[in-house]
Amino acid sequence: MKKLYDVPDDRKVHASPIPSLGGVGIFAGFLIAFLLLSDVAPRGHSFPYYIAAFVVVFFFGVKDDILVITPLKKFLGQLAVAIILMYKSKLLIDDMHGFLNIGIIPPVFSYPLTMFTIIVVMNSFNLIDGVDGLAASIGLITCTIFSIFFYLNNDWLYALMGICMSGALVAFLRFNLSPAKIFMGDTGAMLLGLVNAILVIHFIKTAEGSHILPVFAAPAMGFGILLLPLLDTLRVFAIRIFHKRSPFSADRNHLHHLLLDRGYSHKKITICLSVSAILFIILSYFALPMGTTKVIMAQIFVFFTAILLLHLDKIRQQKNKQLLINEAEPNTYVTINTNNTTSVAAVAEK
Repeated sequence: MKKLYDVPDDRKVHASPIPSLGGVGIFAGFLIAFLLLSDVAPRGHSFPYYIAAFVVVFFFGVKDDILVITPLKKFLGQLAVAIILMYKSKLLIDDMHGFLNIGIIPPVFSYPLTMFTIIVVMNSFNLIDGVDGLAASIGLITCTIFSIFFYLNNDWLYALMGICMSGALVAFLRFNLSPAKIFMGDTGAMLLGLVNAILVIHFIKTAEGSHILPVFAAPAMGFGILLLPLLDTLRVFAIRIFHKRSPFSADRNHLHHLLLDRGYSHKKITICLSVSAILFIILSYFALPMGTTKVIMAQIFVFFTAILLLHLDKIRQQKNKQLLINEAEPNTYVTINTNNTTSVAAVAEK
């Protein structure tokens, strides 16, 4: 009735207007479950500030989905959330666990690093939300992994946070898998990113001292769990900055765009990247004895090698299409379809 649709344009991949307020449902399902079940876990001093951060994200996310706010205002909202978490919840990355031979870090570096992490993780899920079911599927994997780990170590509050978000995403995916009937919008994507930011920072702080399944290279494992959205976001930000554009400007350089250009369907992209995320998590876990620095460097190398192969394959396909055009007879024309298939048809002579 209110025409609250995500209208397609040249950059977007859907062809018809789709409702974009699925994040309202995700927020409601997640927060109501989290509040109703919170009595099973010691809440601690951080609990009310987490709720405050979720509400802040919800309000500026809804405003962006309905009215579209500027990137600067969106960044200021994310900055406010980071400040709440750092200064009120005391959620800080204060130990690098040997990455680049760095251990405990002082507050002058801890606060900027934590702020950067929260904002990048929030944006990473917002930016990977480009094809049907992708962000929700990746988020379902990451939240479930974190919640299982915290459950095994009796860290109930964070286990509950992860599993409540997983439940909300399962319900949402019923309507978001290709062909999508609704999108999560910025409301759902940034809330999902915020929950993952909280979980990964708490994981880095506590995983090494866990009673069950201790992780001695916690930053590498946390990075491995969130690797696909994190590295894809940092890669795209770097490309935009290199071309002297705002890192929050829109383009078609994301990983899912590379796969779309190869002719993959939304469903195939979601399955492919979800399986890749699980494989990265498994490989990261078994590589942990190498140490934090070596594992993170190996993760980055494997990711960018895969990106390079995708680019080379795209160049090869473009050359093949050009050869087909050049070799076509004068009385034929070549049609390159949107799904990257090629057809040749004869031109009727006058």
